[in-house]
Amino acid sequence: MHKKELRLQYKVLRSKFSQQEIEEKSMAIANQLLRLNCWDKTYYHLFLTIEELKEIDTEFILQILAGKDKEIVIGKTDFQTRKMTHFLLTDNTKIKKNEYNIPEPMNGLEVPVSMIEVIFVPLLAFDKKGHRIGYGKGFYDQFLAECNPETIKIGLSFFEAEDEIEDIFKLDIPLNYCVTPSEIYQFD
Repeated sequence: MHKKELRLQYKVLRSKFSQQEIEEKSMAIANQLLRLNCWDKTYYHLFLTIEELKEIDTEFILQILAGKDKEIVIGKTDFQTRKMTHFLLTDNTKIKKNEYNIPEPMNGLEVPVSMIEVIFVPLLAFDKKGHRIGYGKGFYDQFLAECNPETIKIGLSFFEAEDEIEDIFKLDIPLNYCVTPSEIYQFD
């Protein structure tokens, strides 16, 4: 299937989840993450949940990161440039939803992309080669392209892998892993 069709299909599938299903699946994903060999790093980038889009609840992952005393980095989007700026999440960070309901930091210490070692990547669908489909705005595509090649990219998905996304661009950056409630996919 092509990105456009998959994007539409998975938005519809996700829209049918109850709040309880989202919480259960999100907790299962967080538990699966504990099995990964990625916890020896310091700087972890995590997206904050857009509840209106029934995204994975990343609060469970935030708790894991805080419990492991990791530096948590969150992004702020600029819809003019389609770029993200990254900030350290601290007790003093003020979070506010932007016009698209994306929770973002209002202030904080900016973290250069070069310091980010692990990224938890939001997505709608992915395939067995590690290619992902997001919302189509390109924020994460640009962000991932700016990262060090060693940066670990971990997709988070409520759903299992598609066999193949047909219209992948050669500039699309594949994931290293994708974690679902029941599976950990590892890609070359």
